[in-house]
Amino acid sequence: MRAALGDVAGALCLVCLAAALDFRYHHAEELEAFLKGVHAAYPSFTHLRSIGRSVAGRDLWVLVLGRFPTHHKIGIPEFKYVANMHGDETVGREILLHLIDFLVTNYRRDPVVTRLLNNTRIHIMPTMNPDGFEATKVPDCYYSHGRYNKNGEDLNRNFPDVFESNNVTIQPETQAVMNWIKNETFVLSANLHGGALVASYTFDNGNSVTGSLKGYSRSPDDDVFIHLAKTYSFNHASMYKGAGCDNRQPFPEGITNGYSWYPLEGGMQDYNYVWGQCFEITLELSCCKYPPEDQLEQFWRDNKVALIEYIKQVHLGIKGQVTDKNGNPIPNAIVEAKGRPHVCPYRTNEHGEYFLLLLPGVYVINATVPGFKSMLKTVEVPNNAGNFSALKCDFSFSEVSIRTRAASCPKTPLYQELERTSAAGKPTLHLFVLMTIMLVIFK
Repeated sequence: MRAALGDVAGALCLVCLAAALDFRYHHAEELEAFLKGVHAAYPSFTHLRSIGRSVAGRDLWVLVLGRFPTHHKIGIPEFKYVANMHGDETVGREILLHLIDFLVTNYRRDPVVTRLLNNTRIHIMPTMNPDGFEATKVPDCYYSHGRYNKNGEDLNRNFPDVFESNNVTIQPETQAVMNWIKNETFVLSANLHGGALVASYTFDNGNSVTGSLKGYSRSPDDDVFIHLAKTYSFNHASMYKGAGCDNRQPFPEGITNGYSWYPLEGGMQDYNYVWGQCFEITLELSCCKYPPEDQLEQFWRDNKVALIEYIKQVHLGIKGQVTDKNGNPIPNAIVEAKGRPHVCPYRTNEHGEYFLLLLPGVYVINATVPGFKSMLKTVEVPNNAGNFSALKCDFSFSEVSIRTRAASCPKTPLYQELERTSAAGKPTLHLFVLMTIMLVIFK
């Protein structure tokens, strides 16, 4: 009876929350109150935490949703949405609040939402730049000083860059996100912006190694990124039309390579991909950066399906564990698909886990423990996104009974070295540089 009464009380509380979340802009105190209210109503599958503070001391709130909201569970991938990185780009901030509301009110009622939360750990950060949002006193469609944090820094130019030394002073908000990325096993992410209508994918910066001389900066996983961008665009109400804004640059199929649009140094999506092992795209959701409140409901309707379908893509490709002869996990083993070498090799987490986003097809997967012979497996990857589970492919090193030490790639312009060796006309040095980076990692 107590349980039943508790469920009724929780349902009633959610009804109140849903009624309270109207389509208007929610400032810092209201946003915090809403997130705390959601967690109080459903503590069993939500977890609310602050990952740090802004320059002005405001909490950077993240609501986590899933069967195991407080901690990582082996086999369950981590996903994140981040919005309001530029404080005056406001649509993403509000639609993420409505996404939270939609997920919590439909869990255990809607079968898709239920399977999604049962098989995915979803992190939602409605605002990365709360100071900039609060500083935007006069909404403007094109520009305001609220774009920047309280120190006047553009947070999407503030991350270490893989192509050149940008010599920026890392801001508190940036450092908080970098620590967050380091401490979780994020697989897929999106960063919500405003000022255009397009899904933009990595690389944002580039050099001759990635093809930038031809106006396009191609990553080793370019096909996957195009798929991810199209997944959002084609499930959006109008983004796929690629019409652009006010006769400005059109975007065929509603997507663009970031560098092709305009080169960007120190961006968050490139940082996620190289140093976080997390595929991130940038979603530009509104031609007007800070539109009137009476348009927010339509923005939610336009994006609702795309937001859900994009999360499902975290289950693309393969996942698994690398273990030793005793069945113990091997952290920091390198696991890559042949022909897709990352400049900072993708490696297993503390549980010996790896996740690789791959489109359906046949791949050779290479698992490497330094000092031992690599293991190769040929796998046929199906499209399991709709089944909410990537293909499982484990590796067991029968001759290994050690735990490798902590590893990380240096936060230096790794692609600069590749460009220098390429310019020297010594293509074999490409492999040499990658091997050198690996030695630094495992030193």
